[in-house]
Amino acid sequence: MNKRVVKDYLLIAVLGILSAFSFQIFVFENQFAPAGIDGLATMIQYKTGISVGILSLIFNGPLCVAAFFLINKEFAVKSTAYLLVFSGMLLLLKYGVIDVSAFVYKTDNGTSTILAPIAAGTVTGFVFGAVLKMNASTGGVDIIAAFVRKSRPELTLSWLSFIMKVVIAGISYFVYDFNIEPVILCIIYSLISSKIADIMLRGMREQVEVEIVTNDYEAISKEIIEKLRHSATLIPACGMYSGREEGLLICIIHKHQIVKLQEILKKYPDSFAFVSSVSDTLGNFKTIKR
Repeated sequence: MNKRVVKDYLLIAVLGILSAFSFQIFVFENQFAPAGIDGLATMIQYKTGISVGILSLIFNGPLCVAAFFLINKEFAVKSTAYLLVFSGMLLLLKYGVIDVSAFVYKTDNGTSTILAPIAAGTVTGFVFGAVLKMNASTGGVDIIAAFVRKSRPELTLSWLSFIMKVVIAGISYFVYDFNIEPVILCIIYSLISSKIADIMLRGMREQVEVEIVTNDYEAISKEIIEKLRHSATLIPACGMYSGREEGLLICIIHKHQIVKLQEILKKYPDSFAFVSSVSDTLGNFKTIKR
């Protein structure tokens, strides 16, 4: 087992522990259900007292076994490792082996309860994004989505996640004594966790496409390569109003590099550029031989 694999499993263990602490500190005491399978388990715990740690293993165990044979062994093993740590830590917390009661967030009069799903959603989004980057999942809908991708890779799976969130939010109204507040808290949790997960998955790799119309394409492309460490593609162009022959430079840069690019373009007043968002890029210009 190499160092990278050991590092991955150690990080997965830390993320499982972090997620369990988040549930214990922010979710259970404030009586709302997170999205997904864990939300369903949370509501069952609320009604029966059976720990989410046990329920998570019952619900996700068969999915992990199926994923081992039908999807990807590494994905299944890493997902199982996360679930074992998450469930084990929840059991330790539930039965007082580890006491975090001093850190549990709950106001006596119910004010600021909204902060609980914000905090829990932030932690969940971070954990989900980090786990997914290591070719694993936090269980439940994520594994089901992997099955769908396996057989129907062309399908978008946002509907699956959306339906699960709607179902959990709707059920929580009846579970938590016909109270609308748990529904609202579930929605807030879902929105926050989805946004944080998206940021985690994009990270600093969030990129933009810049198209520059210029007659100084050689000088500008040289500065882009030297200062931004990105390349550019030149396409011959013609200004339809002026009739002048121009060059169209197309380059992909990181979002935080836009300011540096603006500084470069200030040196060339006859140039102009426009920017558009890019969801992701494939390949690496460094592998291209000059």
